[in-house]
Amino acid sequence: MEHTAPTMTRPASPDPTRDRAGRTMPERLAALLHVVRVLLGHGRRLVETVPQRAANVEFAALAAVCGTYTMPTILARLQRGILRAMALERYLLSRAAKGREIGFVYYRDPRDRTPPKPAAEPPDGPPPSEEAASEVPGERAEPGQDEKASERGHDERECTPGRPAFDPDDLRIPSPEELDAEVRRRPFGRTILAICMDLAVIPSFCTGPFWNQISDTLQNYGGSFTTLFKMRQYRETSFQKERDKKPDSWDFEWRFPPPETVRQVLGYMIGDPPTLDPHGPKLATAPP
Repeated sequence: MEHTAPTMTRPASPDPTRDRAGRTMPERLAALLHVVRVLLGHGRRLVETVPQRAANVEFAALAAVCGTYTMPTILARLQRGILRAMALERYLLSRAAKGREIGFVYYRDPRDRTPPKPAAEPPDGPPPSEEAASEVPGERAEPGQDEKASERGHDERECTPGRPAFDPDDLRIPSPEELDAEVRRRPFGRTILAICMDLAVIPSFCTGPFWNQISDTLQNYGGSFTTLFKMRQYRETSFQKERDKKPDSWDFEWRFPPPETVRQVLGYMIGDPPTLDPHGPKLATAPP
């Protein structure tokens, strides 16, 4: 009698729309979580590779997006971007565990907004829980309502008191508690915008499909393209001034790098499959 060896079946690939318990994630939340994890994988890989690539002439393409050749500054921003992405990932997973979808929040210029109404008297009863703090007091919580609340009750400033919105020279790294509070109260698009600015994410560094995902995220969840491109322009100007002080700088066209140059600098295009890094955080060393 002939015996045949049992065939080994390969397990099905994980479904990104399902959480660890097998529960189906809300569709929009799953799409945003994918963007966050690609950015997080990019940041972790960048921390590992930047110090080794800094001596290459092509490094100017990345340094220009960061606004400087100064490695401690670049690493500090990378660390902040990684920590902020981790905070947003935690928050999205906590919503997914409860099956809570996210709502759209469209960006409005702060100059066009009406002043917020005075806060109502606090209701009687016990103080709200940590979860309820991200919702609109006195109203039934709906998906995305916390993002709408942030538009009504918060201005466009970063956590650092006295600094303008997205101060390009601010290297402060908020604490994990500050970041957790920040991602709860802000529209998701603003958090993605801050992550992109810290992790040197621009269209020419991304695959076409992934940049489209970032673009949709900014457009649908309260991000500002104007802020993103103004920051890029500011950093390019700062970078050029830095190069002007170094006459021995390599002659290299860093403003519009083609994909082959990006792959030489990063080792990949942001959005390539390897960018989705499942490993734990590898943080940079920030200046004191």
